[in-house]
Amino acid sequence: MNATDPSAQSVHGVNPQTLIEKIMRNRIYASIYWKEQCFGLTAETLVDKAVELSEFGGTFGGNQQPTHFLCLLLKMLQLQPEIEVVQQFIENEDYKYVTILGAVYLRLVGKPMEVYQLLEPLLSDYRKIRKRNTANLDVGLRALVQPFSTEIW
Repeated sequence: MNATDPSAQSVHGVNPQTLIEKIMRNRIYASIYWKEQCFGLTAETLVDKAVELSEFGGTFGGNQQPTHFLCLLLKMLQLQPEIEVVQQFIENEDYKYVTILGAVYLRLVGKPMEVYQLLEPLLSDYRKIRKRNTANLDVGLRALVQPFSTEIW
């Protein structure tokens, strides 16, 4: 089911899932990964899937398939985990893609003060990460966090 959790609150006055554009949501809902791996996930089992991530990004390939990262981000928007869970994602030092998933989620739904307090420490994180796109680039975590921690979307 592709509905937001009934107990979830609106984010910035809208359904949290609408923070991802409708076309992209439809591509995610149609993806095999979403249907096989994300169906029935809870906040607890989402962590297990996040640990398996080996890259981040939006879409890839000629037909712009959504990455597993983007599928899990949409699932987080559906489930709306507690801020403490998101903070644990961000402060995780063992799995860098879990950190990124938490950071992007917080940037989408967090209050400005939460975003500032929780994401600023990532500016000193220099772990290499792999961004999935057509070129498969490796970038530093700091290079990813700095633009969306200092700019207003």
